[in-house]
Amino acid sequence: MTDSVREPGIVAADASDLLAILRDGVPRTRAQLAEITGLARSTVAVRIDTLTAAGLVAPAGDDVSTGGRPPARIRFNPDSRVVVAIDLGATHGVVALADLAGTITTSESRRLLIADGPEPVLDWALEAAQRLFAATGRPLADLVGVGIGVPGPVEHSTGLPANPPIMPGWDRFDIPAYARRVFDVPVLVDNDVNLLALGEHALAWPDRSDLLFVKVATGIGAGIISGGRLQRGAQGSAGDLGHVRVPFSSETPSHGARDADLEALASGPAIARALTAAGIPAETSDDVVALARTGNPEVLQAIRQAGRDLGEVVATCVNMLNPSLVVVGGSLSRVGEQLLAGVREVVYQRSTPLATQHLTITESRSGETGGAIGAAIMVIQHTLGPGIASRPLPH
Repeated sequence: MTDSVREPGIVAADASDLLAILRDGVPRTRAQLAEITGLARSTVAVRIDTLTAAGLVAPAGDDVSTGGRPPARIRFNPDSRVVVAIDLGATHGVVALADLAGTITTSESRRLLIADGPEPVLDWALEAAQRLFAATGRPLADLVGVGIGVPGPVEHSTGLPANPPIMPGWDRFDIPAYARRVFDVPVLVDNDVNLLALGEHALAWPDRSDLLFVKVATGIGAGIISGGRLQRGAQGSAGDLGHVRVPFSSETPSHGARDADLEALASGPAIARALTAAGIPAETSDDVVALARTGNPEVLQAIRQAGRDLGEVVATCVNMLNPSLVVVGGSLSRVGEQLLAGVREVVYQRSTPLATQHLTITESRSGETGGAIGAAIMVIQHTLGPGIASRPLPH
């Protein structure tokens, strides 16, 4: 996200608090909103009029009357605007449209190689987004922003990838400027794991305020939700687990270079290399998943060991961050229970009893569109913040 696209949102600063309340989907009367906020009813009425003019709230029928005319209820109107959400992985891409509640309304996906470089990959994604948006028949003024996730470190303040190890040609490429040639709206870019964490949190675990999402695929990374908010760190590099050294202990079986990077031991390609060395040919994460489904004991043991290596690093994260939930996602999470079993085995052994007392370690529930949902939520959080006093809904 560059400074040039730090545009104001679509909600007046004095109306954003009311909208935040209504975004939970529960219709309320003006009197109820006044009671919740402590504002005068006349003030609430003015701010509701502002939100109505912008199309962000709509009538929701009458409440039960306690005598006299029944009071009217107001609801959030997520259909009033559209978000483009793009999730780019090392070998896949998902392009979607979402409403202001983060619900995916339509999507398109394909296999791709992020290593092909920014222009061909982004050209496909933006062309797909144009097709999907054109099919809605809505005016471009309804589009509030574009969210993009990429599989590498991103300097969030600028939206520029920073030395991404599996993205040759992408370093410091101006993704926001490239996308704005097609869609002249705010463009926000983040690491794909951060967006997976946002999507998983919103879709499956909205009641958990402290969550660690670990993606295991071609690379390994983590997204951190703490206090209900995504934590990016000072420069946006928080959660880069792939280059953490795995602390081998005396009981660790010899299975790689001593004190190797986590990615070199537990990623999909790393497991594939270990299997190939053992006489079981494999190259990619998909190959590992396919082999796991055959029930081959050597394959399952290699996956279990990868889970243990992952657990060595996750245990430190659990001790430091004290999440109530660790979610394992990414393409390798499809191998079945062995990976999770290895993670649990080590985390519960290495972490403190207080940190693991109510800890859940589970597989991701958000599916293929989890990253796209997170990209949409990133844009929504930006655009529904304080901004223009009122911008009427285009017709």
